[in-house]
Amino acid sequence: MSKHVVIDPITRIEGHLRIEAVIDENNVIKEAFSSSTMFRGIEEILKGRDPRDCGLLAMRICGVCTGTHYQRSIEAVEHAFGVTIPKNARLVRNLMQGALYLHDHIVHFYHLHALDWVDITKALEADPKKAVEEAQKWAKIAGTRAWNASEDNYKEVQDRVTKYVKQGRLGVFGNAYWGSKAYKLTPEQNLIGLSHYLDALDLQRRIAKAQAIFGGKNPHPQSIVVGGVTCVQDIKNPARIAEFKDIIQLAQKFTKQAYLPDVYMAGTMYADEALAGVGGGLGNFMCYGDFNLDDTPFYEAKKLFPSGIVLNKDLSKVYDLDQSKITEDVTHSWYEGNDNLHPFDGKTNPNYTGFKEKKEGIAYLDTDKKYSWIKSPLYDDQRMEVGPLARMIVGVARGDERITKYVTTFLKNGNLPTKVLFSTVGRTAGRAIESEMMADVIIQWCDELAANVAAGDLSTWTEFDFDKVSKDAQGYGMAEAPRGSLGHWVKIKDGKVVNYQAVVPSTWNAAPKDYKNRMGAYEASLVGTKVVDPDQPLEIIRTVHSFDPCIACAVHIVDTKGKELAVYKVDPLGGCRA
Repeated sequence: MSKHVVIDPITRIEGHLRIEAVIDENNVIKEAFSSSTMFRGIEEILKGRDPRDCGLLAMRICGVCTGTHYQRSIEAVEHAFGVTIPKNARLVRNLMQGALYLHDHIVHFYHLHALDWVDITKALEADPKKAVEEAQKWAKIAGTRAWNASEDNYKEVQDRVTKYVKQGRLGVFGNAYWGSKAYKLTPEQNLIGLSHYLDALDLQRRIAKAQAIFGGKNPHPQSIVVGGVTCVQDIKNPARIAEFKDIIQLAQKFTKQAYLPDVYMAGTMYADEALAGVGGGLGNFMCYGDFNLDDTPFYEAKKLFPSGIVLNKDLSKVYDLDQSKITEDVTHSWYEGNDNLHPFDGKTNPNYTGFKEKKEGIAYLDTDKKYSWIKSPLYDDQRMEVGPLARMIVGVARGDERITKYVTTFLKNGNLPTKVLFSTVGRTAGRAIESEMMADVIIQWCDELAANVAAGDLSTWTEFDFDKVSKDAQGYGMAEAPRGSLGHWVKIKDGKVVNYQAVVPSTWNAAPKDYKNRMGAYEASLVGTKVVDPDQPLEIIRTVHSFDPCIACAVHIVDTKGKELAVYKVDPLGGCRA
């Protein structure tokens, strides 16, 4: 007899996400449905605004990857105005964005995703001496030394967590599926993961400081403007660049000595699932491209991450990206109509139709109709997965020398075939591979910025005549966020925004079915997964977390039984009111 499982809310993510799954008598997922139970209304708030102000408002779409929304919005207006930024501005934007990637990936793996692999309770049973040997083993595979691996450290970690357990103060470690048979790490491996979890708490604070050096603050930096950046004094000061570089070098060391070895460790222990392709999903990958490597307009520049499309896991072919082929379908989304529109013509007209009937006090999604606030993006009428793994897949398919080197080195060191990338484990590994590459490249950009300033170039902004360029225009900013492909599209008339649409990574990945009833990336990745215990669906959480969901900016909230708590009306010129 099949069982209908509801996980709401999915925790350790940004925003509100609900997953429903139909599991057969063999505990295999046959159907899955992804629903955002929160409404994003930023696009409507931006209408009527001065386009130069959009970035500061658009970054409020998210409380995590604020800087990347900020930059994409600014770039959309620069594209509309035909503005190309100077070299210093390009490098500073790359540094801010690169620091965001490192911060986001490390926080994600340790503080959002690690507890899907690491059983904290079993770490308390570990032998610290054996844990040191275990850590050194995985670090050797990664070609490095183990991070903070000593008996004293591991014993101190055990004592600290044991104290909380005895006091009944588990905090963020509470209410998990501890003891589930879906956990596979040994006690010593769990202890290593727990130790690095705690170390990463301090590191994330330091990387946030690096972001603030050029951004002014974190989150929500404020130094990017249409035409360039405003952090002139920080660029001119060698000590500020050196401070930024020191922090990144620490993150680089942690990534190589802790993050990568931990992913090797988890990947090896879950190798059977990786080889079987558990969590593989759609098999279609897309990357917009990101991090300009020259000073031509962003849509023409050579990229650190090349753009492209890979279909059906076929790395022998890569297709060029054409932004005109991007559309958003709302057949199963809580918006008016069944339109499938390009973002320039996109509409954000809410039409909340509610949940289906309640059973035993639980309201289920009306999956035959509309069941999510997220739209369903399509590329050339195809569903796509985006994110770090997609960037690595497209990079390898493109024959990019740098990306191919990092990916093949990772696979070779772990004695892993390429096919393991197409899985939950592979998606997690893709993020770690990218983190190592980003740390190395950011340090090069630091040196490039310092050398450029030392040579006398202090330009940070390109002047433009707003009155001449802003009357009637449209533009897009398309690049990558830590979680995947991110685009902002803006239409301007008489110097004011008349339409604005943002298609974010979790729109691509977390979307519901489309007009052909084809699943989104989350949904497709869950189908076929065997769950050890449907009452503790750890496998579902692990796969969904591997995408690093980011579903933010709610103005509509429902409780767990589908009861409406409040209704909000959006006023484009005055925020929102109850």
